[in-house]
Amino acid sequence: MTQLNELKTEQDWNDLYEQSQQKKVLLFKHSTQCPVSAEAFEEFQAFVEENSDHTYAYVKVIESRPVSNQIAEDLNTVHKSPQLFILENKEVKWTESHWNIKKKTIAEVI
Repeated sequence: MTQLNELKTEQDWNDLYEQSQQKKVLLFKHSTQCPVSAEAFEEFQAFVEENSDHTYAYVKVIESRPVSNQIAEDLNTVHKSPQLFILENKEVKWTESHWNIKKKTIAEVI
């Protein structure tokens, strides 16, 4: 089974960000209080279960707000949740949010 890591500290994020120089990283920003985010997270997890050749992580935006804020700052993006990023070489190659996060869409972009 493919590993899906939760980012809980800024160091976790920094390590993941560095990993994007070696392989694609898919990062999901998840709001545990939002039904739209819950649905998008299920779509993301379904993709992860079938695709083991990338690095996967998520951050809970409420519980780990400093990490979420650091991600938005480092990636120079406006905070959204749910939000999915594909990172490569420390750059955002693709991002999507809300109802547009679908397993099929992720597969097409990858």
